This record gives sequence, C-alpha cells and structure tokens, in this order.
Amino acid sequence: MGIWIETGVFLLVLAFGIWQIQDVKKERRKRSQAREEASAQTQKPSDPR
Repeated sequence: MGIWIETGVFLLVLAFGIWQIQDVKKERRKRSQAREEASAQTQKPSDPR
C-alpha cells in the first residue's frame, strides 16, 4: 500500500517539475524575442553614410 503513495507523490513531483520547465522555456523564448526586437530597433535608425 505504501508503494502506491510513494509512486503517487513521485508522479506529482515529476508533473510539477515538467510544468515548471515548460514555463521557464516559455519565458526564455519571450525574453529572447524581446532582446531581438530591441536589437532590431537599435539597428533601424542607423546612419546610411
């Protein structure tokens, strides 16, 4: 009986960890896109000399 409790807790922790990893990946993508947009904006008003 105890093994099922341990397995359930393990699966809950595993699901929570996967969920957190997905959130981190999403935020990294968002930050990367914001950084690319910022660099594109700084390159736009360049002097065409």
